[in-house]
Amino acid sequence: MSRKRFQIIEVGDEIVATSSGANKSVKSTKTTKSTKSSKSTKSTESKETKETKKTPKKQEGQAKSTKSAESVKSTSTKKTTTTKSRSKSKSDSSGLSSSGHSTRITNASKVIIVESPAKAKTIESILGSDYQVISSKGHVRDLPQKKFGVDLNTLEMTFEIIPGKEPVVEDIKRVTEGKEVLLASDPDREGEAIAWHLSNILNVTGKNRITFSEITPHAIQEAVKSPREIDMNRVNAQLARRALDRIVGYKISPLLWRIIKDARSAGRVQSAALKIICEREQKRFEFVPQKYYKVWIEIAGLKANLTKIDGKKIKPTDVTKEIADEILNGVRSVKLIDIDIKEVKKNPPLPFTTSTLQQDASTRLNFAVYKTMKIAQELYEGIDTAEGHIAFITYMRTDSTRISEEAKDATKDFILSKFGQEYLGEEVRKANKESKAKVQDAHECIRPVNVSMTPEKAKNLLDKDHLRLYEIIWKRFVASQMSSAVYKQYSYDFENSKYIFEASVRERIFDGFEAVYSIDDEMSEEHKDLKVGEEYNVSPKSQEAETTPPDRYSEASLVKTLENEGIGRPSTYATIIQTLLARKYIVRSRRTLIPTILGFVVNDYLEKRFPDIVDKNFTAEMEKQLDEVESGKKDWKVIIKEFLSKFTKDLEHAQKEFFSIDFETNMHCETCDGNYRLKVGKYGLYLNCPNCKVNKSIKSSMFGVLNGGKLYFLQNEEEKNAEQEEAEIDESSGAKKGGFKKNYYRRKTKKS
Repeated sequence: MSRKRFQIIEVGDEIVATSSGANKSVKSTKTTKSTKSSKSTKSTESKETKETKKTPKKQEGQAKSTKSAESVKSTSTKKTTTTKSRSKSKSDSSGLSSSGHSTRITNASKVIIVESPAKAKTIESILGSDYQVISSKGHVRDLPQKKFGVDLNTLEMTFEIIPGKEPVVEDIKRVTEGKEVLLASDPDREGEAIAWHLSNILNVTGKNRITFSEITPHAIQEAVKSPREIDMNRVNAQLARRALDRIVGYKISPLLWRIIKDARSAGRVQSAALKIICEREQKRFEFVPQKYYKVWIEIAGLKANLTKIDGKKIKPTDVTKEIADEILNGVRSVKLIDIDIKEVKKNPPLPFTTSTLQQDASTRLNFAVYKTMKIAQELYEGIDTAEGHIAFITYMRTDSTRISEEAKDATKDFILSKFGQEYLGEEVRKANKESKAKVQDAHECIRPVNVSMTPEKAKNLLDKDHLRLYEIIWKRFVASQMSSAVYKQYSYDFENSKYIFEASVRERIFDGFEAVYSIDDEMSEEHKDLKVGEEYNVSPKSQEAETTPPDRYSEASLVKTLENEGIGRPSTYATIIQTLLARKYIVRSRRTLIPTILGFVVNDYLEKRFPDIVDKNFTAEMEKQLDEVESGKKDWKVIIKEFLSKFTKDLEHAQKEFFSIDFETNMHCETCDGNYRLKVGKYGLYLNCPNCKVNKSIKSSMFGVLNGGKLYFLQNEEEKNAEQEEAEIDESSGAKKGGFKKNYYRRKTKKS
């Protein structure tokens, strides 16, 4: 009998455990996003050597900064297997060009290395013949795919060339040989880590790092004038994140796979997000609707709602049928006892950050988060248009609302010429008040590169979706620099005996930023004829209503929650959601995210065996500690050691103690009076009737709620099959056909 071999394949910050026999691979590998490998091929591996011992002596400044990363190992490995190297928005295929040819060698004395081929094309056209700009196409080096790569005793990390990226690396070495090298990867932690990896591969030292948040002649030319050393604090923050994600994914995912065939992975941030979604579904399930009555009167185009009884402020749910009937039968007139008129300002919005762009694009454009980031990436790197290759927006991964002085000045001139002095706003307000996370203010907000490139001008240069996203970015940014809108607000209080009815209406007297960003509907002016002390005849109205459960998360609201809780970073929100969808832990329907049975079972296992991993406060605290590493306040090794002290105990417990999936369900057996139980077997989750021993197969992507140790299924007649629902989703837009009803296959009055 051949022994099974386990292979660990990493996808982003997630780990997938797969098994293979001697002659064939197990079907379970088909759901991974990593490239499938056929039979193993022999690979040659260079000797593993410590990074700091192989690289030439650094200049004094860089030597100091590299000290904290001296434990990191590097391995260059040649393999035949190809793989995806970064997220789709950050990388391309592993070849050097669409034609597969090597990069040309020019007479340029300096070589700039960027991540994206599109970006390389734009920058080279700006700098001229003295510079050659080439692309690494995302990451070129990472932790090994088939080995752990992290020594838990010394915290030394072993890196290797990403399989399939060897031609890229060899080509970069060939082009840069004997020339000055500038590393221009993206201006975030991940980009800084890419620059560090390249510097070690190429043995380049000193001030060789340049960054820019917009691809314009001015920004590029200023960047090349002032290269700096690689920021090792930022690199160390990324190394810590990478190590933490590897530890969590590599250690937990195989345990999940052994227990639940369909469970593909666990992740440090992914699992916390899954718990948030599951908890919301549980709250919806536990919610008991409460009936109440809405009561109002209509006067002069106003709708005045019942707000007080006997001088006491009431909640909507305080209004019973008896109260409603008493008002309907007894109130025939009301007296206007008070009018309050005041001016109120509506402040302009702040410019977009990554999360607010994702939220607005989801709400306004119905874009999936992943689609938003893909289009934004292309707008940033530049698009071939009838007027040439044009970059439209600044860097799209940011949690800052900062604006450069040059951009402020240009926008000021635009507003003055287009609208006039009165539309010019005050200095942009401080942002990020809602977020618990520290702002990584490495670069600006998301804004148009050239404010004079209006959506009207861009209409002939961009396709529909690119134009729609660019339009909301342009309008939001210009609006942020404009004056507040001004409204006159009218508040009315009407009285009848013990009942008070209140109405409020406002009219805009100055549009300000709303001249470009939004316009309120015109209101009726009949109310201006109302006078204090006058009696007015009324015919009260009422409507029976019912309290509603909390809404399911949409992509937009989940991103907002993750941001507010300090979970993840702007660059990870799209990946988190896509990973959960890909694993079938959740399904997208009617723009909402619904956890599947598989998602609930995985979350239940992680809650019981690894409570810290799914705890949002723990995950947020870890993000804060990574921020402290980036600012130089904390050693990255200390963070990992502190994490390992608790995680190792949980891991040992999980490895030793058997975990049983055996949940009572509310689904009746078709052959007897009993209820099925949810169990797991060789082929995944299934239903078993303990009375008649009948087994029934189910799809783990079905819907239900695990609550109080019992699984409550959604009604099969009312809920579409998950795979069918996913097939109906237009992944490119996030739109879908059809939808789900909200009813559960459960008790009519009480939980059974």
